Amino acid sequence: MIRFIAAACCTVVLALPATAQQKIEEVTSAGGIKAWLVNEPSIPFIALQIAFRGGTSLDTDDRLGATNLMAGLLEEGTGDMDAAAYLRASESLAANFGFDAGRDSVRVSAQVLKSNADEALALLKQAIVSPAFNEAAIDRVRGQVISSIESALKDPSAIAEKTMARIAFGDHPYGRPSDGTVESVTSLTQADLIAAHKAALSRDHLVIGVVGDVTAAELGPMLDALLGDLPATGAALPKAVKFAAPAGVTVVDFPTPQSVAIWAQDTDINLQHPDFMPTYVMNHILGGGGFGSRLTEEVREKRGLTYGVYSYLNWMEATEYMGGSVASGNGTIGQAIDVIRHEWARMASGGVTAEELEKAKKYLTGSYALRFDGNSKIARILVSSQMDHFPIDYAATRNDRVNAVTVEDIARVAKEVLHPDALQFVVVGQPEGVVSTE
Repeated sequence: MIRFIAAACCTVVLALPATAQQKIEEVTSAGGIKAWLVNEPSIPFIALQIAFRGGTSLDTDDRLGATNLMAGLLEEGTGDMDAAAYLRASESLAANFGFDAGRDSVRVSAQVLKSNADEALALLKQAIVSPAFNEAAIDRVRGQVISSIESALKDPSAIAEKTMARIAFGDHPYGRPSDGTVESVTSLTQADLIAAHKAALSRDHLVIGVVGDVTAAELGPMLDALLGDLPATGAALPKAVKFAAPAGVTVVDFPTPQSVAIWAQDTDINLQHPDFMPTYVMNHILGGGGFGSRLTEEVREKRGLTYGVYSYLNWMEATEYMGGSVASGNGTIGQAIDVIRHEWARMASGGVTAEELEKAKKYLTGSYALRFDGNSKIARILVSSQMDHFPIDYAATRNDRVNAVTVEDIARVAKEVLHPDALQFVVVGQPEGVVSTE
């Protein structure tokens, strides 16, 4: 994944209470483009976050890495402007543009002044709709991508993640390297990048969030002018896939004094499931809550086996699973894995205490406001909520959903969701006493 920022732009501060109480409008342009909008006229800036569903998972077998490379080239020239000219043009407008490719989306961000929004968005349109993909820029950005891929080949965490993806998803797009391989990226042509652009950047893939000094009446024409010339349809999104890694251990030999272990298991709880919030709170207590979590207490604080350990719920567009990560010395990683298995089983059989739940609720509700400290962050949350298929009032009701979770809810979902005997561990290093079960 690569990110390119064109120019610096000041941050507009807007706190959660204003966002939760203000109306989030769903705007539909004359051309049928939809966006969620928070009108905030106090400072004359507009923040846009644009996501195109699909991302690097739209790469075909013979063009691995094409979407990632394509996204890196979007501001590397358009029309008669090369990358330097495009940067100067954006700076002259005090505009800030960012482009990013991920597994499930290609993202575009923009911060523009209200006073010259039409001109700034016309410049952004050129990057989105008609990038040049000239050979000099392709060669330069290709070199950056290959350097990143080569660096990842020496990173135990990256090796572990790619190994787990291959084991869990096989031939599905999620099982392939998101950035491609050195060989695949080297072989990509201009025609491949044009094809990736057409496949990924289309109106049917659009998800948009806008915050700032713009009304619904003003936003509709802006959206049509900016995005209306994109193709109506792009490539089909990947089909749903189950996390299918078998229970056991996979050791990847790597010369390092410290092993990295990641683990995961399938779960049927997605973001629309009635038990989503109890599962979310449960994971916070188990390992998602940093220094207040059980895994940190048991693996780091009591036994000193690691500097950091955490668990997570990974909800992707086409799958969902639960896992975690830890790093420990080659001589102690086996003990760390044993403790993690034990804590997984303890949570499954015993749930949480009332004190643990109350502490988690206070943290989760109190820290939520910190996510809303700038218009760009709020716009990003509007996009993420749509990507996750949340209702438009989710930001206003989220803390109530957290507070509604009970000890009994967590005991029930922990028993249903957590399966210590189903965990797949991928260990990268030279762990002592840990062997592959394959």
